[in-house]
Amino acid sequence: MKKNNVTIIGVNYAPEDSAIGLYTTQKAEYLVSKGYNVSVVTGFPYYPQWAIRKEYKNKKRWYTETINDVKVYRYKQYVPSNPTFLKRIIHLLSFTFGNIINLFKIAKPDYVICIVPFTSSILLGWFLKLRYKSKLWIHIQDFEFDAAIDSGLLNSNKSFFIKGILWLEGALLNKADVISTISNGMLKKLNSKVKNKKTYYLTNWLDTSKFRVKTKQTHPYLNSEKFKILYSGNIGAKQDWDFFFKILDELNTINDIEVIIVGEGAEKEKVVEGLKQYNFVKHFNLVPYEELPVLLSSADMHFLFQKSDVIDTVMPSKLLGMMASSKPSIVTGNKNSEVATVYKDSQGGYYYSDNLIEQVVDCIKNLKENKALCTELGENAETYVVKNYSKQNILDRFIAELDL
Repeated sequence: MKKNNVTIIGVNYAPEDSAIGLYTTQKAEYLVSKGYNVSVVTGFPYYPQWAIRKEYKNKKRWYTETINDVKVYRYKQYVPSNPTFLKRIIHLLSFTFGNIINLFKIAKPDYVICIVPFTSSILLGWFLKLRYKSKLWIHIQDFEFDAAIDSGLLNSNKSFFIKGILWLEGALLNKADVISTISNGMLKKLNSKVKNKKTYYLTNWLDTSKFRVKTKQTHPYLNSEKFKILYSGNIGAKQDWDFFFKILDELNTINDIEVIIVGEGAEKEKVVEGLKQYNFVKHFNLVPYEELPVLLSSADMHFLFQKSDVIDTVMPSKLLGMMASSKPSIVTGNKNSEVATVYKDSQGGYYYSDNLIEQVVDCIKNLKENKALCTELGENAETYVVKNYSKQNILDRFIAELDL
C-alpha cells in the first residue's frame, strides 16, 4: 500500500505545546500513526512568549529536525517582543518568504495542509499545488484579519487597507480544494468569503483520556485551601482585561478567594503590573502540556473573559481543557458566539454577555458557597467534551475526508 505524503505549512509547531501549535503537532503525529509520510514547514518556536526559545536561538537560519517521525523544516522568522500590527505584518512576511527555500527540500506531497493564521501560508501551499498538482487543504484556526479588526489592531480610518487585505484573503482562500474551520459560526463566516468551495467543519479536539484527572493530586500553583479561580492561557488582546480588573475590584472584599493567572502573551507585562495591587491574585508562567490536566483539575472554577465585540473569529482551545477538568466555568463574550452555544448545550457553566459585573460576581459567590452545584456543572461539562470533542473520533473523520 502506497504511503501518501502530506506537507503541513504553519508558523506554530512543537515544541510549542499550546493553542495552534499543539493542534498542528497532534494532527501531524496522528497522520504518521496512520501510515502517512508527514513533513512540516514552519517557523522557530516562539509562542506564547513572543521570543524564540533559548534552545533554538543559536540554530542555523534554516534548520531541519525530526520530531516523532515528522520531518520538520524551519526558518528563523522575525519575532517582535512587542507585537504591534505593523510588527506582526513583518513577522508574517518574514515567515512566508523565508520558507520559500524549504519548499524545495520536501518530497513531492500528495496533500498540502495550510494552517491559518498565517493567511500568507496559503501562498506557499499554492506554490506546491501548482508544482506538484497536490490537493490543497486550508484549515482556519483564526480569521486573523477579522480578529485584528475586531480587537482594535486595525481601525476604521484604515478602511481602504482593510478592504485590500480582505480581498487578498478571499483570493487566496479560493485557491483551495477544501477549506475547514473550527466552529459553526466560523464556518458560516467562511462561506461568506468563498464561492463554490468545499468547506468542512473540523473542530479542535481534546485527548480526553489525559484531561479527565481522577486523582487527588494538586498542582503546586493551586496548593491552597481557599476557593481557587483559575485562568490558564494566552494573555493577549482578545481577552477583556479591563473587565477582569473590575471583577477583581469587587472580589477584593470577599474572604477565602484566590485568583490564579497562568499565562504569557503580548499583554502579559501590562496585566502582571496591574495585578500587583491585589494580594489575593497570583501570576505564573505557562506550564508544560503534561502538567496542564493536573493544573486545570486543581482549580475550583475557571474563567475566560472575552471582548464582547469579538464574535466567532476564534474558538478558544483552552475551553475544552477547562470543561474536561470537571470543574465549572464562567465565560463572557458575544451572546451570538459559538462559545455561548456550547455553554447553553452543555450546562457546564455560565456564559454572560454585555459585561455584567454584578451578575458575574454573584455567580462566583454562589459557586463558592455551593459545592454540590460546582460538582454538577463540572460533570456536565466533562460529559459534553467527551461526547463531542474526542481527539480520535475527530481526526479519524478528518483523515477519511482527506482521502476522498
